[in-house]
Amino acid sequence: MPTSFARGSEGTILICTAVLAGALWVRKKLPRPFGNAVLLLLPLWGLVLFFFRDPERSIPTGRAADLIVSPADGKVVAIDIVDDPIFILGPAVRIGIFMSIWDVHVNRSPVAGKVKLVRHIPGKFLQAFRSEASEVNEHILLGLQAGPRRMLVKQIAGTLARRCVNYATVGEYLEQGERFGLIRFSSRVDLFLPLDAQLQVQIGDRVRGGSSVLARWSPFEEEKIE
Repeated sequence: MPTSFARGSEGTILICTAVLAGALWVRKKLPRPFGNAVLLLLPLWGLVLFFFRDPERSIPTGRAADLIVSPADGKVVAIDIVDDPIFILGPAVRIGIFMSIWDVHVNRSPVAGKVKLVRHIPGKFLQAFRSEASEVNEHILLGLQAGPRRMLVKQIAGTLARRCVNYATVGEYLEQGERFGLIRFSSRVDLFLPLDAQLQVQIGDRVRGGSSVLARWSPFEEEKIE
C-alpha cells in the first residue's frame, strides 16, 4: 500500500535529516573511528521515518454507519464498562488499545460524525499498557456525535509518548477512517462506546486503525447531526 508520513511529523523528520546530513559531511574530517561512529545515525534516521509512516487503509464500505472501526493500530488490552461523566454522561463500554513503538501511530475516526469536544487534560506519564494509565496519564479527548449516538476517543500519553497531537476542531465533520491525530512513540488509545454497541473484538486481538471493526450496532434511522 502507498505510504506517506504523518501530518505533524514534518518538522521532526526535517531536523533529523539535517542532523544526519551535517554529521555525514563532518565525518570526512574526523579520524576513522569517530567517522565510522557517525554511520550509526543512519539506522536511527531510518527508525524515525519508520515510526512516522502513514500507510493508506481500506475503510469499510456498504453499511459503514453500522460499523465502528479502530481509532488506532495495536493490541486490545482492556474491555470493560466504566462511567464517562464528560461526554457520554453515563455508563460506557471502554476498549483500550496499546500501541507499541512498532505500530503505526496515526489515529483515525472510528465513525463518520461531527466533532463535539476536543480537550487536553494534563497528567502523569505511566506505562501506557497499565490499567490506571487511562485515568491518570496526560491525554486528549475527542468527542464525536454520530447520528443519535455519542462516542469518545481518548489519546493517552505514555512513558515514551509524552506528546499527543490532535488536529480536529469542534464543529468539524470527520469521515469514518479519517485521520485526526498522532501520538509520538508507544502509547494508548481508549474508545468509549454506548452500551448498545455489539463488540467484535476481544482482549489480545491485534487491530488496525481505520480498517479493523471493533463493534457494530443495529442500523438506525438517519438523523440530522446538530
